Order: sequence, then structure tokens, then C-alpha cells
Amino acid sequence: MAIKLSGSWPKHSFFPTVVAIFACAVAGIAAQKKNAAAPSASVFTEDKGKLTIKLEGKTVGHEEFEITPSGSGWLAKGNADIKPTPSAASKVSGALTLQPDGAPVSYEWTSQAEKTNSAHLLFVNGIAKMTLEMQGAHPFDQTFTFGTPLIAVLDNNLYHQYGVLARLYNWSKGGPQTFPVLIPQELMPGTITAESTGSATIEGKSYQGFRVNTADLEVDLYLDSTHRLMRLEVPAAKVSVVRD
Repeated sequence: MAIKLSGSWPKHSFFPTVVAIFACAVAGIAAQKKNAAAPSASVFTEDKGKLTIKLEGKTVGHEEFEITPSGSGWLAKGNADIKPTPSAASKVSGALTLQPDGAPVSYEWTSQAEKTNSAHLLFVNGIAKMTLEMQGAHPFDQTFTFGTPLIAVLDNNLYHQYGVLARLYNWSKGGPQTFPVLIPQELMPGTITAESTGSATIEGKSYQGFRVNTADLEVDLYLDSTHRLMRLEVPAAKVSVVRD
């Protein structure tokens, strides 16, 4: 079920002076190391959770995800099990490496249904190069070109990636904001528009509303006060995704 988008010192008279100089030197080195080790300012914060996926009110799957620092950047990864019908079970996993500002660096996904397919993507200067491996077929390469390195990756059945998108949005600026988007499993580039929709209350709980639009699809996100994804609704597809 996919949501598709178009030491010691000697005792000399100068001992206190030496100690003072040494202490200053150590403090300076420590400060340099601290500054060197400090991560760049990032749009992300650590997050981990489990999502329940529902179709027409019936639970059809679950997704576990984690967003964590990784080297000088961040890693957003998730694993989903989807079973909308007894004969349509599938598993999908994705690992998206990101720069602190949210620009993608690399992405790997694996999908298991009747066949197992996988791909690896590298993003450089607004260009995504993908190697796709499909069971029973030879690997092939494909390149997608975008006008900016800040690309939203929204893959099929990996809903935590909408939470990543909410981090790319400039909340201080507000208003409609357009992002190039890539749906790797469908080899599909496109464009989306995202916008804050203000406060919302669902089942007695308060959220920050956030809407994602394509030419023919509307996805409503509900975030907490720190912009973590808590709920997702696709009214036209009768799909809802709720954090456990």
C-alpha cells in the first residue's frame, strides 16, 4: 500500500607560572577540540518511534524508525511491514543519510514482496545517481537532475520520511514552500508544496498542522511542539498513520 506522489612537575620557583601556562594551554587545546567536535547546526533532532498504519480504520502494517546523528551528518532509517490483504504482504526498509541542513547524501532501500528489489543512490550537487537491482534482472543505473541539493526523499510506505520533510520546512518563514521530491521505488522525480496549517486538535490532543500537496494528492501531518511527526492522514486514500 503506497502513497504515490506526482604528569608531575619539578619543584622550582617558577612552578606556579609553568602550571598557569600549562593550564591555559590545556584549556585552549580542549576548547579547540570541543569546537572541532561540535556538530554543525542542524535542522534535525534525535527521534525514535513506531508507527501504526491503517487503511479504512483497519491496521494493515507497522513501521519502526530512528533519526540519529551519523558522523558529521544524520541518518534516518525505517523498516515497515505492510499487509493490506493476506496476499499482498510486503516489507520495505530505507536508510537516508543527510547533511545537517537536510540535503540528502545517500539512500538505500530494499523491498521484499513477490521479488526482492534494492537500490543505492548518491546525491551530489543536485544530481541523484541510482543503481537499481531487481531480482531476475541485470542491475542498471539511472540519473535524476534537480535544480537544488535540498531534495525531499519520500519513498513508498516509509512514512517517517514525511517527518524528515517537516524538518526541511522553514518554520520561521512560513507559508507555502516548494521542494523537489524523489520517490526512489517508483523512479519518480517531482515537486511538492508544503505549508503550516496552524494548530489542530484530534481526539483531544493538540498538534501543529502541516500539509503536503502534489497536483492530485493531499497529505496532512500532525506534529508535536518540537515538530516530531505524530500522525499522518491521507483522506483521499483513507490512510492514517499514528505514532504508538
